[in-house]
Formats: sequence, C-alpha cells, structure tokens
Amino acid sequence: MSVLTRPEVRRLVERPVLGRLLAGRLVAGVRAEDGLGVAAALAAEGHPVALEHRPGPGDDGAAELAALIALVRSSGPPGDCELTVPVDRPDVARRLAGEAAAAGLGVAFDGDPEPVDALLGRHPGARTVVRAGEPGAQARCRALAGSRVRLRGSGPAARPAFVRCVDILMAGDGGPAVATGDPRLVAITGERAAWHGRAPESWEHVMPWNVRTPEQQRLAAAGATVRVAVVSGAGAVAALLGCPGGLR
Repeated sequence: MSVLTRPEVRRLVERPVLGRLLAGRLVAGVRAEDGLGVAAALAAEGHPVALEHRPGPGDDGAAELAALIALVRSSGPPGDCELTVPVDRPDVARRLAGEAAAAGLGVAFDGDPEPVDALLGRHPGARTVVRAGEPGAQARCRALAGSRVRLRGSGPAARPAFVRCVDILMAGDGGPAVATGDPRLVAITGERAAWHGRAPESWEHVMPWNVRTPEQQRLAAAGATVRVAVVSGAGAVAALLGCPGGLR
C-alpha cells in the first residue's frame, strides 16, 4: 500500500466507521490539539500521559508541535504529561524542547544517539526513547541505565531483545518507562521489577490509550504507575490503516 496523502487520510477519517474507530478510539485525531484534549481529560482523572504527535506526509511537524506547545502555554499543562520530541533536526528539537519545558511539559527525545545525547546535556531530566528491536539497543540501555529511558518494542520478533533491555534497565538506578501493551511483556516487566527490588514509584508502564483499559486500571490499583500513551496526527492514522512506518 502506498503512503497516503493528508487529504486522503482526512477523507478516510471522515468516513463514519473509520472515523469512529481511528479518530476517537485508537488515535486522538488528526490535529495536535486533539491529542492535547485527550491528555487533558486523562489528567483530570489522575493519569500521567505520554503525548506524541505524528504528522502526515507533507505536513510541517515542527510547526504543529510548536502550535501544540503554544496551546499548553496558554491553558496550562495537562497534569504529568511528557511530550515526545523527534530529533531528526537537532536545532529544531532543541528549540521545541526548551519551549515544551518552559510550558511545563516533560520531554522525551526520540532520535539517533549522538544528537539525543547532546540534547540531554541541556535537558538532563528528559527521557530517551529506545527501541528494543534496533541494533545496539542493549548497549544503549546499559549506557542510559542510570537515567530516564522509555523502552519501546517493535513487534513479536523483538520480544527477546525487549526482555533483555527491560532486565538491563531494571538493574540500573534510573527511572525506566516500559512502553508495551503486550500482555506477556507487561507481566514480564512486573516480574523483572520485583526481581530487582524496584519500588513501584521508581519505574512505570506506558500503555496505549483505549487499549486494554481494564488491565491498565488493574495495574494502577495494584500500585503501579501507568502512563497512558496518546498519539495524534495524520501519520498515526495512516500507520493504523496499514501504511509503511506503522505505529511502534
């Protein structure tokens, strides 16, 4: 399937069935402010949030993130909310991270190690996104085991690597956030945290919005921190429709 253009994505989202399924169930919506609205509702219920906006082909992602941050600056941050900042253009990422922090948002950097590490020098409290299935992920987790990492999976084939990365992070003294909705990996994460004597407040689950909500509630009731991942943007909608570069 070819990559959808923004008008094509909008037409699909506006269809009654797909609109209900995607723009209100699994993806917050096409606009950055859609994600912010969901984040605010979750924060009002006491949930920490991981907010991510994925622009579609031809969209100005930096401008959309800047507009989102401006909305936060005017209305106030939606509770404990971390904004994912892509680091494909380091200068732009540096500016957006500074604006996000000034607006009261946490920051999670998503990009290649070298530019991300340079930004961590300016934002030592930021998270670093690591994908378990990518080359060098375990070495990356060892290097960052004393800081704040958000570990992501990338499909069933990455499960062994994911578990090894979880073990590395739980053995460190940082604050890992383990992003998966896979029931098996969620259970293993809890087991590895207990094995390493981790206090519940020293790490967190990150689970997708509107996915396995009863399980999220059960984990939170048992004392775990569950951060809800909210994704918006035409790129996120296209990914769920099966286009290349799907949700990871």
